[in-house]
Amino acid sequence: PPRRRRFRRGNHEPFQPLRTLLHIALLQSIYYLTATLLILFTALVAGKPFNLDLIFSWRAVRGDTTVGWTLGIVWLLCGAVMIIALLLVVARSKLVLDFSLTTTFLHLIVVSLYEHEVPRSLLWWALQFVITGIMVAGGTWVCQWRELRPMSFGLGDRESTSGDGTGGSYEMVVVEEE
Repeated sequence: PPRRRRFRRGNHEPFQPLRTLLHIALLQSIYYLTATLLILFTALVAGKPFNLDLIFSWRAVRGDTTVGWTLGIVWLLCGAVMIIALLLVVARSKLVLDFSLTTTFLHLIVVSLYEHEVPRSLLWWALQFVITGIMVAGGTWVCQWRELRPMSFGLGDRESTSGDGTGGSYEMVVVEEE
């Protein structure tokens, strides 16, 4: 007799925890790589010394210094770059919220472990909520845009498969009955 699958998910794909963990690790790596590159560039341009506190310390994001506000803007830009990463890694709009919240939660854990305490800055928390909102809203939008694009199977004339969403032109042919 044919083997039956015991568990069925709504999308007819089995749950793959290793793949999910790989996606989480990849997104977190992209998050920190992007942040490191942007903060390193900003520090070099500003003539400030670069150190890990700029990335992993919540104390660096302050509202009373130029460096603090600049870091806040750089973190917002990092959240915007993560939209592209979510599109490429996750690619499904219904999973964007989960992966965005996981990325932010893991960042909270890393920052807390680095500082040996939970962040106490209201500005840091507000920044994390805004970054997460950017990732969720932008990631959901681009993934839905990709999911809802018309599919082209390479059939028909070149105009109809141009991908510009116009549908191209079609010629109606009269069929003669016998």
